[in-house]
Formats: sequence, C-alpha cells, structure tokens
Amino acid sequence: MPDPREVTVDAARMRPKFSIELTVPADEAMHRLRERFETPESHATSMVAGRCLELAVERSERRVWSPRLSIEIEESTNGSSIRCRFSPRPDVWTGFMFVYFAVVFLTVFGATLGYVQHASDETAWGYWAVPFGLLVIVCIHGASYVGQRLAAAQMLELRDRLESVVSQQFGVHPGHY
Repeated sequence: MPDPREVTVDAARMRPKFSIELTVPADEAMHRLRERFETPESHATSMVAGRCLELAVERSERRVWSPRLSIEIEESTNGSSIRCRFSPRPDVWTGFMFVYFAVVFLTVFGATLGYVQHASDETAWGYWAVPFGLLVIVCIHGASYVGQRLAAAQMLELRDRLESVVSQQFGVHPGHY
C-alpha cells in the first residue's frame, strides 16, 4: 500500500496539491495554526495572513527549485478544509509563467504570420514557429517535472512540518484524512 503522505510528482501538474479535512470551523483552525507558525523561531520559514499560510524551506537549504507550501483554510460541510499547494518561489514562478506566455504568444503570432504568408502565395516560413513553440512548451513542462523531482525531499519536509502541527493541534494523524 502506498504511503498516503508521499508527495507524488505528476508531470501533468506544474504545482502539486493536497488537502486535509478538519472537524473544527475555519476561523478556529486558522487561529490554532497561527499560534504555531507566527512565532519568532518560524519567522524566516512561515508567513501568515488572513486564512492563508505559507511555509518555506530554511534559508540555508533554499535552491532555485526549492518549493513553498501555500495553505488556505476554507469552510467545509464538516468543519474546515486545509487546501495545500506546492509552488516555486514567487520570482521563479513569475519568470516561468512569463516565458510560458511569451512562447504561446510567439507561437500564435507565427501561425498567424504563416497563414497570411500562405494566403499571399509567399513562402510560409512563419509556420516554423508552431513546432518550435510546442517544443519549448514541452521543455517548460519537463523543467517543471525536473524541479519537482529535485525538490521532492523538501516538499516532503514541508508537508511533514504541516502534518506535525495538524496532528498536535487537531488530533488528525497522517494517513487519516
């Protein structure tokens, strides 16, 4: 039987996610988590705002591929739900998405240019942007997959930190949600 705490790396998902169900209301859950993560000791590795919490790896261990764990507490039918998503640092994610959208834009532009060239009975060299753009998009997804693989141990560390606090504060143990 697979370990329910295992951080799975899905090549189709650029930012893996998981959730934990709690039996307490969202405001109470956030209050308890805030008490644990808003301390001077955890100031460098956690940030709390509203019903959101973000956990990071220790500064000395951070690399370009190091993840962050973004956590949101939401109301649910049985109490509350902790929604968690792994993602890279904001500056890395912004650069990643900039390149992604620039490639998509240039691919669409190249396809449009190729069509206009073709309709004008000119050499339709603009169409070359389409396979090139698709190749770059595949490489971007590949880079995401490689980054997740490199960060798998840190992702597990962040998840373990959260689960340890959830276990202590709410009596919910790993594998029981």
